[in-house]
This record gives sequence, structure tokens and C-alpha cells, in this order.
Amino acid sequence: MAALYYIGIMPWLIKIFSRAFTRLMRISGAESLSVSSNIFVGVEANMTILPYLGTMTRSEYCTILAAGMATTASNVLALYVFLLRGKFPTIAGHLVSSSLLSAVGAIVMSKIIMPETGRPETLGKDIPPHYEKESTVMQAVINGANEGVKMLVGIVALLLAFLGIVALIDSVIGGVGLRLNELTGLGIDWSLKGLLGYLFYPFTLVIGVPPVDAFEISKLIGERAVLTEIKAYQDLAVLLANNTLKNPRSAVLASYALNGFAHFASLAIFVGGTAALVPKRTKDISDVGFRALIAATLATLMTAAMAGTFFTSSSILLGK
Repeated sequence: MAALYYIGIMPWLIKIFSRAFTRLMRISGAESLSVSSNIFVGVEANMTILPYLGTMTRSEYCTILAAGMATTASNVLALYVFLLRGKFPTIAGHLVSSSLLSAVGAIVMSKIIMPETGRPETLGKDIPPHYEKESTVMQAVINGANEGVKMLVGIVALLLAFLGIVALIDSVIGGVGLRLNELTGLGIDWSLKGLLGYLFYPFTLVIGVPPVDAFEISKLIGERAVLTEIKAYQDLAVLLANNTLKNPRSAVLASYALNGFAHFASLAIFVGGTAALVPKRTKDISDVGFRALIAATLATLMTAAMAGTFFTSSSILLGK
């Protein structure tokens, strides 16, 4: 990705997407540029709009945060492919198309959740991406590889810490819930994954997952919210390996619904990373963070629903 930036392909692609978003969706140039960058990279996408971050509106902040959490960075895309390619050979194409669709969905959902009430400085303008170009393509590759490793190490470290916290909460809730199940005979899954699975169950049915698999997929979506999409994709791979899912449609829609960084750990990463670039706007960025997470989650579900409308027993989505 760093090499593609160096030789000018990535800036060219980002400009194309940015102009399309600016003209077709009537958002600001800064929003368009950030959303376009997020299709290809992660939290560092906001570096491309660094000169404009300090003067953006709250609605613009919501949009760029939602786009970051609804899309997938290139440096972790390979990890998802590695987890699923054994049982899902066409997963790479699905994840790429999902990231593209979710970028548009994030714009739509963020503007519904936090409509624009001000006048953005870059409204209707095409702005060039801001980035520092290395002196040689080799330096770009080396620096890009180093940055990718740093980000992945940071994600893994945060994931380990977060898994520990979730395990502690699960043990407390699970212990109390187990006692309640013994007293009442309800048989409720009191884990965070299970409880959020109940919450997302109606959404899972709405996006088109067959009822026979809906609860399994809804638990994965709930798991993504608290344990990140990496753990959710790992468990999806287990379901596929064990032939637990009864309908092939379920796996396809799950791959779209789980794609993206729409979880609480990512909320901290994106809010903290963006606020670090413009400390004076920390309060505004923090205030819209949770709304952006909701918008990103709804955007990924909307993308899955869109994929479901094109799914048939002989669909190209199956890779047949």
C-alpha cells in the first residue's frame, strides 16, 4: 500500500472516490477524502485531511469516524482471508466489495444519526490528499511495512487487554446468570456474546439470514461488538469447519455483516487517534464517538442486506 502511494496510484484512486462522494452524496471534500482513504487504509486515513481536521463540524467528525469503523484496512484484510479461505474460497472478493459498500453506508447512516447543521469549510470542494512522500519506493515499502507491523502489534495488544476485561465481566455475569437459570429454568445464555446475540437477533433476520442460522450469526455480530471482528471471524471459521450453519446464505451474509471495525475497542482507537491529531477538538470528537459506532454497525448490516438481495442458489456470491 505504501508503494502504491509512492508511485501515485493510491492518491489517484482516492481522488476518484472522493470526487464521486462529494458530487453524488453532497458531503464536504474533507469527509469525502477521509471516507475514500478509509476504503484502503485504517485509522491513519485521517492524516490525509490533517489541514482541515481542526475546523470540521461535529457531523463531519461523526462521518469520518463511522467510515473508519465500517470499513476494513488493507493491513488486516489478509488476516480475515487467511482465517476463512479454507472453507470460503471467495472470501477475499466479498471483503473488498463489503468495504466499498460499507463506506457509502457509513455516510448514509452517520448523516441520519447526526445530520449536518453547520456549513463545512470544504463543502462542494475537491481537496488533494495530504501525505508525506518518501524519497524512494524502497523507503516507502520499508516504512509502510514498519507502520503496518506497529499497527498490528497495537491491535493485538489491545485485543489481549480487552479480551481479559471481557473474560472478567463474562465470569461475573455468567456466574450470576447460571444461578438464575438454576432457579428459574430459563436456559438463557448470560455471556456478553449471548446477550448481544439476543439484541441483534431481529437485525439478523431483517438482513436476510435464514431463521435456522439466525441466532448463531446474531451471536457473531454481538461478539464483534465486544471482542472485535477478528474473534468473530475466527468463530465463523469454526462454524463453517463444523458444518454448523445449515444454509450457505448465512455464511455469505455473515462475512459482510462482520466486516469492519465496528466494536468498542476500535471506538477507542479511532477517537483517540483522531483526537491526538487535533487536541483542541477532543471534546467534540469524543461526544460523537458512540453515535459513529452505531452508524458503523448499521452500515455493515445494511451492506449485508444489500448482498442478500443479490443472493440466489446459483448466485456468483457463492463463487459457483
